[in-house]
This record gives sequence, C-alpha cells and structure tokens, in this order.
Amino acid sequence: MTSSQVVQEVPMRRIAIFGGTHGNELSGVFLVKRWQEDGTEIQRPGLEVKPFMANPRAVEKCCRYIDCDLNRVFDADHLGMKVTDDTPYEVKRAQEINCMFGPKGGHKEAYDLIFDLHNTTANMGSTLILETTTNDFTIQLCNYIKDSLAPETCSVFLIEHPNLKYATTRSIAKYPVGVEVGPQPQGVLRADILDKMRKIVKHGLDFLHIFNTGKEFPPCTIEVYKITEKVDYPRNKNNEIIAVVHPNLQDQDWQPLSPGDPMFLTFEGKTIPYEGDSVIYPTFVNEAAYYEKNQAFIKTVKQKLSAKGVRACLS
Repeated sequence: MTSSQVVQEVPMRRIAIFGGTHGNELSGVFLVKRWQEDGTEIQRPGLEVKPFMANPRAVEKCCRYIDCDLNRVFDADHLGMKVTDDTPYEVKRAQEINCMFGPKGGHKEAYDLIFDLHNTTANMGSTLILETTTNDFTIQLCNYIKDSLAPETCSVFLIEHPNLKYATTRSIAKYPVGVEVGPQPQGVLRADILDKMRKIVKHGLDFLHIFNTGKEFPPCTIEVYKITEKVDYPRNKNNEIIAVVHPNLQDQDWQPLSPGDPMFLTFEGKTIPYEGDSVIYPTFVNEAAYYEKNQAFIKTVKQKLSAKGVRACLS
C-alpha cells in the first residue's frame, strides 16, 4: 500500500462519553451514571476515557432541556456570548463544556474524540452520526463498528449540509461521533436499546485501542445516508398540524420512499403522497422531540463514502 493511501494520525489519548445531552434520553444517562461509578468496562490501555453528564439539570428533571437545546448551541456566537443573569442555562453549560473538553476548532488541547449518546423515539435502530465527509479517521471508526455489529445493522447518518447547521455538543472534539439508538420513548429505559448502545461504545473504544497499538486499517468504503432537507407536517393558516405521518411511512426509517408513495394522512382520511422526483430515505420519522422544531422527518439520500487507510504514528 502506498503512503498516499494511508493517513498517519497521532494516537488517541483523551476520549469522552457524553450522556444526558438531552435529559430524557435515558440510555446514555444510565450508562454514564454506571460508568462514573465503575468505569472498568470502558477503560482501555493507553486511553483516558471520561464518562460525562452533559446536561445535569435536564437529567434531574427528566426533560430534554431547561431553556434551550444544548445540542444546538455550540456555535461561535453562543460559545462567545457574554454571560449575564438572563443567559439560558444551556448556553452557560455549553461554554463550561467547551472549556472542559475543547476549545472547539481542532485546538490541540481539545479532547481527541467524543461519543455523544442519544435516544430517539423513531424506529432508527443503531445509528452513527457523522458530521463531515472529509475525515478518514471517523469513517474508518464507523466502518469498524458496523463490521463488528454485523449481522445487526448500523446506519450512518451524515449531517454535513451547507444550509443546515447543528452546532452539536460533540463538535468541540477533534473527532465528533454521535450515537443515536431507538425506538425508545422519552423518559423510558429499554433493555434492548440499552444493549445496542453499549455495544456501539464497546466496539468504538476497541477500535481506538487497536489503532493506538499501530495496526494499519486499509482503505474502506461505507454507505451513508446524507441529509438533504427537513420536512414539516402539513399545517393550516394558524400553523396547526392538519395531517399525521401516514401509517405506511410510520416506523419505516431508512426505507425507500418513492414518488407517489403515501407520506401524510389528513384527519379527514385523505392521503398526501410524496411528490418528489426521486427516491429518498426518511429518518427521524415522527420523532417526538422534533414537533417543536416543525419537523415530521428528515429526507436523506444514499451515498458512498471512502476513506484512506489509517494508522497511528508511533515514532
């Protein structure tokens, strides 16, 4: 293998596992609490792995957030905002987290990688969230986790988009990785969902440890679902929802939706079809937390992502 096909990275040293970015997504909350009590399961030679509760006030109240969504305020404006008595709690918390695990922007003092643990009420199964197409290391990490989980499926959701900005909690790390597992109701624990999340973290940490030993991972290609658009529910002039997700679409995350397929159903029983000109793959279908964001589902398209080989530079 030629040197142009292999990217050399410094070994990974500091890893964080965030739970409770949203306080009512209980798999991450439960796992982080357990690992704070006994971190044996997540420790690997040569790695400093820190489990961390991102939004403790929301966790205490078992709600998504206190004042605003913590997973949307890690942008330059919020991180640089002058704090006053009126500053939302999550903005203050974002600045604290940025100081502890950042600073954001690829700074040498930032944590190497953050696994950010989330649950969804949508039928998404095990999902990894990538923030960029240009990072060979995180693509390799996703490939390893997917292969390790097989024959169980693990989708990869790519949120890179020029007009849709997330400013996620994990984005302060050099390598941010979102973990989204569902379906699970808000404020509820399910053993099967908890187990899926636990396995993802295990395989992710295994990859980091193996990488640090100097093993070379060859070039790879993975299939991802790239975000293209957010779709709202049909609404009337008063901005009230007038149709629900059609039964044929409900629970069909990652499944193809073709032009003419049922998409919404009005209260009068009229079907509203998908009128696009190509096949899409909806996800976060009827996610409970996204009603406030005027979002019924997210359109995605399938895409192949290739990564060069990677190995740790140990010299």
